[in-house]
Amino acid sequence: MRIQDDTPDTGTGGPEAGPDPGAATTTAVTGAAPTPTPGPRAEEARTEEHGAPGPIDVRTLTRVLFERLAELPAQAPEREQVRAALIEVNIPLVRYAATRFRSRNEPMEDVVQVGTIGLINAIDRFDPSRGVQFPTYALPTILGEIKRYFRDNVRTMHVPRRLQELWVQVSGAMEELTVLHGRTPKVPEIAANLRIPEEDVRACLDAGRAYNAASLEAAQEHEGGLALLDRLGYEDSALTDVEHRDMVRHLLVQLPERERRIVMLRFFANLTQSQISNELGMSQMHVSRLLTRILTRLRTGNNWDE
Repeated sequence: MRIQDDTPDTGTGGPEAGPDPGAATTTAVTGAAPTPTPGPRAEEARTEEHGAPGPIDVRTLTRVLFERLAELPAQAPEREQVRAALIEVNIPLVRYAATRFRSRNEPMEDVVQVGTIGLINAIDRFDPSRGVQFPTYALPTILGEIKRYFRDNVRTMHVPRRLQELWVQVSGAMEELTVLHGRTPKVPEIAANLRIPEEDVRACLDAGRAYNAASLEAAQEHEGGLALLDRLGYEDSALTDVEHRDMVRHLLVQLPERERRIVMLRFFANLTQSQISNELGMSQMHVSRLLTRILTRLRTGNNWDE
């Protein structure tokens, strides 16, 4: 990317304006006292075409600004002007990094603002003497700040940190394999590429894009306007009794005929002990004793012994 310098050449040899952050940028780049003859720095920062000022390379302008920043004392008011110019010049780098997250359904301007925080941190920590280009140094810092934002502030459901970190590798492998094969890669191909189990890839694909929770009451267009809530099943209150009924049936068949009839009359026909005694021609006390014995045996699950 190149930034057009609209300021006429004044003969000082230095770039008089950056990417139009204002007069502060002009002072920051040229310094308080412009030199009368162009030096090597100015020759690198400006090219001439037919006598008109040419475009200024962003990398060169960034290097010039960092060199100027290194020359200024720590308390110099001009440092803030140079720092502001560096931020303004490198905003396109933030926008480039933000495009990697356009599939997250988050407003791009919010992502750019978060990435700008990473850019500012990179500017404050950058050491030009190490011989590293600033974009090479700054891009991981910007991406890290954006990823931290999505991890800590955007997700509406908790995803384990291990899956979040693995998703970065899986998404990178998917892009690489898509370019290689010309199609969307399959789970076994991703797992083979990363040398991880297929189960981890599937879990990662399920959790990797889990940033927004869908409302159960929201209508689904591809489902004929039905909401998710309308298509969810419900728990049958009698379902938990199925296992109990089957167990009781297994125990009842082990009872003698008379005792099995007493249980049926008491708990299925809802007769009282007095009614059962009249039905079977025995005393109510005897019916009570038999019921106690029967229930004890049924609860313990033992076979009936006469």
